[in-house]
Amino acid sequence: MSGNKEPAMMDRQVVLKSAQTANVRYVRLQFADLMGSLKNVEVPVHELEKVIAGEVVFDGSALDGFARFEESDMLLRPDLSTWLVFPWSTPEGRVARLICDVYLPDGRPFAGDPRGILKRSIKRMQSLGFDGLNIGLEVEFFLLRLDKSGHPVLVPNDQGGYFDISPLDTGENCRRDIAIALDSIGIPVEASHHEVARGQHEIDIENTDALTAADNLMTMRMLIKTIARDHGLHATFMPKPFADLDGSGLHVHQALFKNGCNAFLDPSSRFQLSVTAGQYIAGLLHHAQALTAITNPLVNSYKRIVQGYDAPIYSAWSVRDTNAYVRVPDVRGDSTRVELRAADSACNPYLAFAAMLEAGLDGITRQRILPDPVHHNLFGISEVERFQMGVSSLPSTLLQALTALEEDDVVQGALGEHACDLFERAKWQEWHAYQSTVHRWEHEHYLDL
Repeated sequence: MSGNKEPAMMDRQVVLKSAQTANVRYVRLQFADLMGSLKNVEVPVHELEKVIAGEVVFDGSALDGFARFEESDMLLRPDLSTWLVFPWSTPEGRVARLICDVYLPDGRPFAGDPRGILKRSIKRMQSLGFDGLNIGLEVEFFLLRLDKSGHPVLVPNDQGGYFDISPLDTGENCRRDIAIALDSIGIPVEASHHEVARGQHEIDIENTDALTAADNLMTMRMLIKTIARDHGLHATFMPKPFADLDGSGLHVHQALFKNGCNAFLDPSSRFQLSVTAGQYIAGLLHHAQALTAITNPLVNSYKRIVQGYDAPIYSAWSVRDTNAYVRVPDVRGDSTRVELRAADSACNPYLAFAAMLEAGLDGITRQRILPDPVHHNLFGISEVERFQMGVSSLPSTLLQALTALEEDDVVQGALGEHACDLFERAKWQEWHAYQSTVHRWEHEHYLDL
C-alpha cells in the first residue's frame, strides 16, 4: 500500500529481459510538466542500460512553467516498476515506456517535479503512521468528430445519453477498445459507460496506491487519445467543451489505510465513518477553495462548476447527494471511502492528489470538526441559510481560485515554494490572457449597441 515504489535491483534484469522478449525497439522516458502535460524523451532500446543508470539529461528550462533558466540541466531517473510495453507497434518493433522522476545534476530531487511532489506528501502521510492512500478514479471525456483534414470539430460523435447502448452510443466500440487496452497494460478497468451528454463517456479504473493512480491517469489520457484517433475520433478532456451540455469531471475516491486496515471505517459510529474519516473530510472542505485552483486548473474549468450541470458548486458533504463536493458512497468495509467530485481530468494528477492528501492530513492533525452532512437541495435555499450551515461556494472563476490559493498555506505547502510560484505565475498569465480577449459572445451582444 506504500506510495514508495523504488525499484528492487532485480527489476533491472526483468526490464532488460522484457525488452528483448517483446522485441522493443524504442523506449519513451515519460514525465509530467507542472501543468500536467505528459512529456517524453524517446531513445532506442540499445540505450536502455544508460537509461536504467539514470544518465539521460534534458533541458528543463525549455519547458514552460517547469524550471528556471539557471536550472536547465535535468536528469531522468526511471521508476522501473512503471515499465510497460504499449499495446501497439511500429513496423520496426514495439514501443515501451518508463515513467521517470526528475533530478538535478547534483543528485537532489528537482523541486518542480510533480511526481516528486506527490511522493513527498506520501512520505509525510507515512510519518503520521498511515500505510498509504488508496485512490480510485472515474474519468469522463468527450469523443468528437474530425473534419476531412483530421482536425477535431465541436461535434459530438453520437446522440447517446446516460448508459445508452448502440446504435445511440456510436462510441461504444472505441470505448471498449480503450478498456481492453487499459486492462492489457495492467490498468484494471472497473466499469465503462456512456455519460449524460452527447458524445460523453466515462471509464472507471480500480483503486490503487496514490502514486500508481496518478501514473495510471497520465497513461490513460494518452492511451484514450491514441485509440480514439484509430477510430477516426478526437478525445478531449476539456472540462466544458459545450455550453449546453454537462462538463467532464474527475471523481477521486480516497481512503487512508493504517496497519493494513481501512482507517476510514468504524462500524460503531454514525454512517460507519471513523473519526479519522470525518477529520479528513473536514480538511478537504476547509481547503476546498484553494484546492480548486489545483483540481480545476483551467479558465474553462469554471464553466463546468455552475448550477444545473451535475457538478458541485458548494463545499458541502453528503452520503447520498451527487451534487456535494465530497460524497461518501454507501459501500463499507475495506471499500469505505470518500469521493471528491469537483475535480476535472485537465488537472495534473500528481499535484491534485498531493494537495488533496495534504488537505485531508491537515484536517487530521488539526482535528478539524466535521460539519453535519447536507441531505437536501442546496440550490433551493438562500445564501444566508447556507452560511448558517457552514456551506460556502466554490470559486466561480480561475481568478477566485488563485486568490484563495495565495491565502492557503497548506495547499501552497503541498506544492512547495518553487512549484507553487511557477504554477501561480503560469495560471495568472492564463487568466490575464483570457480576461483581455474579446470573445464572440461580446460581439453578439454589444456590437450593435
